[in-house]
Amino acid sequence: MTQKSILVVEDNLETRELLSYNLKSAGYAVRLAADGVKALELASRAKPDLILLDVMLPDGLDGLEVCRRLKQDERTRSVPVIMLTALGDEVDRIVGLELGAEDYVAKPFSPRELLLRIKVVLRRAGVSAQDQTDGFSEGGLAIDFAAHSVLVDGTAVALTSTELKLLRELVRSRGRVLQRERLLDTVWDTDFDGTSRTVDTHMRRLRAKLGPYADWIETVRGAGYRFKPQQSPAK
Repeated sequence: MTQKSILVVEDNLETRELLSYNLKSAGYAVRLAADGVKALELASRAKPDLILLDVMLPDGLDGLEVCRRLKQDERTRSVPVIMLTALGDEVDRIVGLELGAEDYVAKPFSPRELLLRIKVVLRRAGVSAQDQTDGFSEGGLAIDFAAHSVLVDGTAVALTSTELKLLRELVRSRGRVLQRERLLDTVWDTDFDGTSRTVDTHMRRLRAKLGPYADWIETVRGAGYRFKPQQSPAK
């Protein structure tokens, strides 16, 4: 089995060494960055399988901004990100998830819990990568989930990995209502409280990117969301 690589982005030397030790002991290949600039450089040079990203980073480029840039870059968009946040810092967690991070771990963290979350996120990412037949094409909307490709009337649209996962869940359940709680479980795989707002935020962004096909994602009041293609999208 190919060794999975993890990029650790953490400015505190003691924490960085602790993370490196535990990850290497668990069989992962580890690269280290102490700031956001170095993190972006390493991630684009040799794409890791997962990124552990601290929110509090020096030199004016914090973890949230690094996450945003990673998810906007075609080379690193599909790399899962786990944010490391201060205990009780709810705002950073919400923003991180909204930017496309797959999960978060609060400091001080349990190495055992962290390794479990990494394993879960990597497993989900692997399942998505192996889904070669998963796609959709109707009207002017064409989606190839395996290739991370979305075309709107022939124009390529850049989705974050989280937006693509949301769209995949909706398309797979075409015509059925998906509750926000289910989407949180399947897309973010976290027990984080109060993140129905996160689902709504991602849906707004996803609809904006789908342009004339935005209405194909319906809001079902008091229930959730449903993917329902229509004959004539609004132009």
